[in-house]
Amino acid sequence: MQIGSTEWEDIIISGAKFFDVQIGSKEARQFSTHAGELIKWNSKTNLTAITDPFEVAVKHFLDSLAPARIIPAGSSMLDIGSGGGFPGIPLKVILPSLSVSLVDSSRKKTSFLKHVIRTLGLEDINACQARVENLSENKKRFDVVICRAFSSLDKFVESALPVLAENGIMIALKGKISHEEIESARLRGNQKQGNIIASGLSYDTKIIKYSIPYIESERTLMIMKRDH
Repeated sequence: MQIGSTEWEDIIISGAKFFDVQIGSKEARQFSTHAGELIKWNSKTNLTAITDPFEVAVKHFLDSLAPARIIPAGSSMLDIGSGGGFPGIPLKVILPSLSVSLVDSSRKKTSFLKHVIRTLGLEDINACQARVENLSENKKRFDVVICRAFSSLDKFVESALPVLAENGIMIALKGKISHEEIESARLRGNQKQGNIIASGLSYDTKIIKYSIPYIESERTLMIMKRDH
């Protein structure tokens, strides 16, 4: 589907309202620039299988906005397996008070993330090449740990727990997920992981099902937060 830049930005602005998110022309232009660089780099970096402009707008950018109203202002946020920058960069654009770290194990993808950060002129956001299991070594903890299409839910929870702040939130953006996968992730969050999680901690799990604007595509947010 060939669409002009103005129409593309209109799709973003209108679609964001589905998630009760208000986006102005400045943010829409930043998304458009990000999308352009994504397509440009994709032939050599294999960032995405989605290259149609409309699908890029809807399946990458609008989908990344689904958790926007869940994330507290001023939070530190870690995006695990960020790839082309989703959902971390779109969320940073619309929630500028966030302090964002993007992590991916691929050097080429990390180079792309750094390029987009520079191109958009974003501040208080960084990208680094690292494996998830090594993240806990730097001792930094995040208020929000988020991922989109990263492995299984229980693998995400296992990776997120060691770098999650005491009262932090884990958010996973997924497609259709089974009750069994949700239960497995919940149990993983409430089990002691070696010497990382003190026994007695438990996490409340919330599931939000939604559809991406413009297309009939069922999606799921899994949100896990410390149960006090």
